[in-house]
Amino acid sequence: MVKNPQFPITKEKLIELLNQDLEREFQAVIAYVNYSQVLKGAEYMNIADELEVHAKEELTHSLKLSYWIDLLGGMPAVTAKAVKTSDEAKAMLRFDLDNEKETIRNYRRRVRQAEELNQFALGEDLREILRDESDHLNALATALGEDTPDPGIADE
Repeated sequence: MVKNPQFPITKEKLIELLNQDLEREFQAVIAYVNYSQVLKGAEYMNIADELEVHAKEELTHSLKLSYWIDLLGGMPAVTAKAVKTSDEAKAMLRFDLDNEKETIRNYRRRVRQAEELNQFALGEDLREILRDESDHLNALATALGEDTPDPGIADE
């Protein structure tokens, strides 16, 4: 991994970015809990059940991130990013799809940053989280009748 001299990562910056990721995980837990209960209609029953599973996985991600933030010497965040709601099922699924794309972009960047700081075990945990988030993205795109998008990678 070649360091980018324009945007060097520090342990303190990584902690800050992991806390932003943690806030997104809290947001996802809340959204998935809410959406899984309020989605109505036969065409949404399978995805509603899947969203309950996603909520549990997002909570697991939150615990992993909190562990790493603490281990690196930081204080884990305690607030969630705002959750969008709607009376329309497709709108809720679209909100989730967009959030998953943002989350994946950031975790792809975070893996590189963790490895730049020789935090290889953190990188492996982030890869596990990425695998779950990619599954979530695929499930949401499928529920919306779309191909699974490539979210890309976050800018530094």
